[in-house]
Amino acid sequence: MRLAAPAYIGAMSNAPRTDDDEWAWAWASFMAHDRHSDGRFIVAVTTTGIYCKPSCPARRPKREHVRFYADADAARGAGFRACLRCKPDEVGRDRIAVARAVELIEAAEEGIALEELAERVGYAPHHFHRLFKRATGVTPAAYARGLRARRAAEALHQEDSVTEAIYEAGYSAPSRFYETANARLGMTPSVWKRGGAGVTIRWTIADTTLGPLLIAATDKGLCRVAFDEDAIQLARRFPAAEIVQGGAALAALAARVVAEVETPGRDADLPVDVQGTAFQEAVWQALRAIPPGETLSYAQLAAAAGNPNAVRAAGTACGANHVSIIIPCHRAQRSDGSMGGYAYGIDRKLVLRKREGVKEQGE
Repeated sequence: MRLAAPAYIGAMSNAPRTDDDEWAWAWASFMAHDRHSDGRFIVAVTTTGIYCKPSCPARRPKREHVRFYADADAARGAGFRACLRCKPDEVGRDRIAVARAVELIEAAEEGIALEELAERVGYAPHHFHRLFKRATGVTPAAYARGLRARRAAEALHQEDSVTEAIYEAGYSAPSRFYETANARLGMTPSVWKRGGAGVTIRWTIADTTLGPLLIAATDKGLCRVAFDEDAIQLARRFPAAEIVQGGAALAALAARVVAEVETPGRDADLPVDVQGTAFQEAVWQALRAIPPGETLSYAQLAAAAGNPNAVRAAGTACGANHVSIIIPCHRAQRSDGSMGGYAYGIDRKLVLRKREGVKEQGE
């Protein structure tokens, strides 16, 4: 049974729920005080008559005393009142404010100061800065920088003039773009427009217990880490770059990558040189923030990236990950707790997760 009148999730039962409860994921999120699930459902407790958000710090009741509702309106309609401790009614307001802020940032011709952005959505600046980062995984300023850089990359492919492309992307002056271009694009604007011509990518194939692993890096960091690929496939991905085998500097970096395969989660500071859309990069950042041995659902990743409804897009962002292991998309899974897909095979994903201590369904 899915959502049905009176709109609570799952039918109420006086008997404790079993592991095959179709809404066990909601109970698990509630027991874990998972803030990423805030806004996805409401938890109501029949013994107190109170409803809470999943991350509420209050003591957990027994399972048979809990009902799950789609939203606060449904819980209130069933006769429950809001928790004064976790203030669940504010979750919807917070999400609306973040969504509105994203719209303002994307519509602005130039950057919006935090103070102005917070005022326009009705929050204090310091509080809204934390709220936005918690919801999207990045600060408002970082979101705006990522958006401008993506637009610049697209415009550089379309405009005849690099300067025109920079203004088209929303930068107030070329100097503002050049200040951040290397950090965002990994190369100068002119080189980017020529498809990466002049960039040197060094590569090697490393032996691991999970099979041969292609490791490639620019001077900035790792740009490709993939099982079962070779230099020919690398050259297809970077057709205008100079592809060079090996090198002492790469050897040291490759050793660190191999160590991550054998013992995942020990080296979180490996440098990367990858680009994607603002949403993809937010998903990748959320993946890198997951501690070893823990997981997030695609829905939780979508929420962390600022668009709770973009669950499928979050899965696609995982599939578009250029540097497996380093951006640990093996820590992503479906909302029902199953592993979901993996570009390099479910068997490898299972091994990586087991090495981190993840408990799979049925274990």
